[in-house]
Amino acid sequence: MDPQELQADLTLIRNAARQGGEIAMSYFQKNPETWMKAGESPVSAADIAVDTYLRETLGSARPDYGWLSEETVDNSARLAARRTFVVDPIDGTRAFIAGKPTWCISIAVVEEGRSVVGVLDCPVLGERYEATLSGQALCNGAPIHVSNGSNADGPIIGGPKPMLDQLPAHLLGGESVPYVPSLAYRIAMVAKGDIDATFVKPNSHDWDLAAADLILRRAGGGLLNAHGAAPFYAGANPRHGSLVAGHGTLLDEMAKLIAV
Repeated sequence: MDPQELQADLTLIRNAARQGGEIAMSYFQKNPETWMKAGESPVSAADIAVDTYLRETLGSARPDYGWLSEETVDNSARLAARRTFVVDPIDGTRAFIAGKPTWCISIAVVEEGRSVVGVLDCPVLGERYEATLSGQALCNGAPIHVSNGSNADGPIIGGPKPMLDQLPAHLLGGESVPYVPSLAYRIAMVAKGDIDATFVKPNSHDWDLAAADLILRRAGGGLLNAHGAAPFYAGANPRHGSLVAGHGTLLDEMAKLIAV
């Protein structure tokens, strides 16, 4: 994509994410209606309200783009689109329902299986992450970068305990990472150097990953699957297996632990 096109899409999804965040905040800590979807995943009235707003706003602005969202019934017609919006209206719904701050609006533009524009808007935390394929990763307008790996006790690695238990001894000893209910935000923590890396358990989806993946890459890191490759987005199947997010030799070592 042309840099001007990337910037235009960034401006569009940045503004939409911010407005989506304001809609979500109108429900936050106000006991919104909630129910369980198939697979025992929670959803709230706020998720649906934000999804509706984003689908109408972004679809109106870019009618030729496809649409893939956690809260919209999938339509294979999107596969014919050159570019696709990949959206999680509230990533971290469990935290949102519990009145906790770690959730965000996640929007990416995907072309040929790769994210080219991405935004994470975290209203309660007051943090807004963004990146384009041709620019730096930013948080609240300031450049961010992965950690320099200087923690004396060892790398700080997040993820599910069964996956952490696979780590070799020389990668143990760093600080423990409390559970982060938003996967997108956990990957953003790697991008801004708060943690060094994280495992991602199987069954994440495009909408959890696409925006955060680009932000991490533009911050100097990467996200790899069990084949040692970058995930492919907006294809027929939005579900992913085990993944690792990190940078440098640490990412390479962790990728070997999930390799098939």
